[in-house]
Amino acid sequence: MSATPETLTSPTDHLGTEDLGRFGYAQQLSRRVGSYASFAAGFSFVSILTTVFQLFGLGFGFGGTAFFWTWPVVLAGQLMVALCFAELAARYPLSGAIYQWARRLGGAVVGWFAGWTMVIAQIITLATAAIALQVVLPTVWSGFQLVGTDSALSSKDGAANAVVLGCLLLVVTTVLNATSVRITAVVNSVGVTCELIGVVLIVILMTSRAERGPSVVLHTTNLDSSTGYVVPLLISALMAAYVLVGFDSAGELAEETHKPRATTPRTIIRAVVTSGIGGAFLIIAALMAAPSLTDGDLATEGLPYVLTSRLGTTAGKLLLLDVALAVCVCTLAIQTAAARMIFSMARDNVLPASARLRQVSRRTGTPVAATIVPGVLAAVCLVVNVGNAGLFLGLASVCIMLLYVAYLMVTMPLLVRRLTGTGLSAGLDENGRPLFSLGRFGLIVNILAVGYGLAMAINLGWPRADVYDPAGEAWYLHYLPLLTLAIVAVGGVIAYSGQRRAYHASIAPAVATATEAGATVGGATVGGAAVGGATVGGAPVDGAPVGGAPVGGAPAEGAAVEGVTA
Repeated sequence: MSATPETLTSPTDHLGTEDLGRFGYAQQLSRRVGSYASFAAGFSFVSILTTVFQLFGLGFGFGGTAFFWTWPVVLAGQLMVALCFAELAARYPLSGAIYQWARRLGGAVVGWFAGWTMVIAQIITLATAAIALQVVLPTVWSGFQLVGTDSALSSKDGAANAVVLGCLLLVVTTVLNATSVRITAVVNSVGVTCELIGVVLIVILMTSRAERGPSVVLHTTNLDSSTGYVVPLLISALMAAYVLVGFDSAGELAEETHKPRATTPRTIIRAVVTSGIGGAFLIIAALMAAPSLTDGDLATEGLPYVLTSRLGTTAGKLLLLDVALAVCVCTLAIQTAAARMIFSMARDNVLPASARLRQVSRRTGTPVAATIVPGVLAAVCLVVNVGNAGLFLGLASVCIMLLYVAYLMVTMPLLVRRLTGTGLSAGLDENGRPLFSLGRFGLIVNILAVGYGLAMAINLGWPRADVYDPAGEAWYLHYLPLLTLAIVAVGGVIAYSGQRRAYHASIAPAVATATEAGATVGGATVGGAAVGGATVGGAPVDGAPVGGAPVGGAPAEGAAVEGVTA
């Protein structure tokens, strides 16, 4: 049974509830997320300790010391994307951010496939994050190696043990996410604080024991005319591409965030910038402190090898425990984002079993079914690949390819709107200040975001045996990201055919669409929201809440902010 709106904690939360009602949704989720917790949601999804520790070996193994320069390139590109997302977060403060933004910018079909692609990407990303425990725990204590003796993630023993540890972690995160929004937010915030402290400590300690200076990044160690330069660096850029994603998850919690129009845009940008700066220092410090750049250990054993060899066993293992905590919080954050995406899409009858998936527990205030589904499916992804030595690289390449495609289904329709002169409307946030806007720089930032997204999506999908089939097991593995994208697209068409009628009925205008206006919420104009409270025959139209529940489970297409039609 769906929950009724929970008791709100401040007058501004009442404004948020009224604002949400203008999109045609009732306040079902509990608003208990503050500014820092919102930042933590985006930062912990990126989780530089988790992902840099996972993929440092990949970046260095292909690009040598020069792979560092792929980091600022990817950071610049993703910052352009984040700036576009920040504008949208201010105007559409809704759970299921990518789906909601794409639907309102590109129409019903684009929104449907953006949401479908994003959900699958989040589930695979969840599985990929969970197995990162294998990178650190067996190094801390050999007792964590429950299967076989070889702890390397690229070995069969390591891959099988990663599945065991990953599934155990998924059980914990599923229970926590389904139990309490507040506890999850607290755990996330504490974990992010520990991660930030850990990054600073690791950088300071490794630079204090440096073997070489920061100019190491100006060298081309392990690259020469025989290896080439462009192709190895393009491959090593996959490391940064995998790390710097997920900042949009701050938008996934918009319906649980205090003052979301004011808060979420800034926390999205902070998550990207903080991750970018922290990751850059982490990479440089590792290259400076590594015992050797040429003996092959740095490429095969990665950052745990640097940490334990330079800082000693005790200090190194203590810091690795902090990395393990970051992995757990990262997994928790990804599952939270996936659950909110599923919940948001189910409200609009996008997914099979939507009636069940959109229910919110009265007791916990969480979408329990929408939380369990990604946890179970992520575990299935791991179990069916148990013992697969290429498990990690395969999952990582697939999930990032899908995430970039989903992002493009937002930035490209946004660019079309800018080019056609419609743009984004102005308005005020909950503090009475102008909504976050790029102003005259919006068009150039949007063009750069789309250009970068297309280039990186092509790079991620390019068939490469060295990345996707290092063991030479089967030719089709070379095309793993493209095959997965095709399967997702075909599966999406089938699922869309089954849900099309219910989906379009849910988002179709009830009687008539509202016109764009500066709707006033609590005395302040909020985001140029459309007038959604008009009545016809005594009943609200445009999906406005009736008795605490939205009509058709969704706003009328064309009745939401800025009057965008499908």
